[in-house]
Amino acid sequence: MSNLLVIPSIDIKDGKTVRVVQGIPELSCNDYGNDPVEMAMIWRTENAKFLHVVDFDHSQLHSKKNYKIVREICESVVIPVEFGGGISSYDEAAMAMDLGITRLVIGSLAYTKPTEFEKIINKFGSSRLSAAIDIIANKIVIRGRTELIDLPPLEYAKQLENSGVKRVIVTDVSKNGMLEGANIKLSKMIAENTNLKVTHSGGVTNREELFELNDLTKSGIDSVIIGRALYENQFACQKIWRIAESGIFD
Repeated sequence: MSNLLVIPSIDIKDGKTVRVVQGIPELSCNDYGNDPVEMAMIWRTENAKFLHVVDFDHSQLHSKKNYKIVREICESVVIPVEFGGGISSYDEAAMAMDLGITRLVIGSLAYTKPTEFEKIINKFGSSRLSAAIDIIANKIVIRGRTELIDLPPLEYAKQLENSGVKRVIVTDVSKNGMLEGANIKLSKMIAENTNLKVTHSGGVTNREELFELNDLTKSGIDSVIIGRALYENQFACQKIWRIAESGIFD
């Protein structure tokens, strides 16, 4: 059985690391630090194998002001970096890829501009893309998590799979940053009913949930993105991903 990859999230707004609650970036605090590049280096020192970076200025305003920071993150760590933040065209995807990232996250574009999305897949390949499936009340939400689509998550996942997608990031937005537990059932449903690789995101609070996700790796959930719970030390030890990835749970 494969072991779960635990991915720290670095969320950026106005050049600083911020906390995200239900998809809304809040002001940074001492626990999060101010420098995203420094934070990336800290997570690397702590043995992270992969980073998930979100640019909220680009997502909300299509501002490129944080792109220099994203490039510095990629240049400062020797681990893969996944990047997302409101990519809305092929040209923006190409610009983001030039930052040095390993994988690009595509959200609304996959639904609103399927032809453009197909062009991105054909150019960069499915292995360098993740499609975001953001969900509120069992419905897909797009456009910065502001517009609900009357489409069941599993149906949308199958549409993405048919378009050539190989990996999805599944987020129950209502659980995001709340420290109230994860909607693992949702990620499990998508993993078990498609051939997609699934990254779970949102709500993971304790080691028991990590172990539950690790038990589902055979179903297709191979990784989990964690933000607030890592920054605010909700786990017994910040080395928790070493335990999860080793597969040793005693």
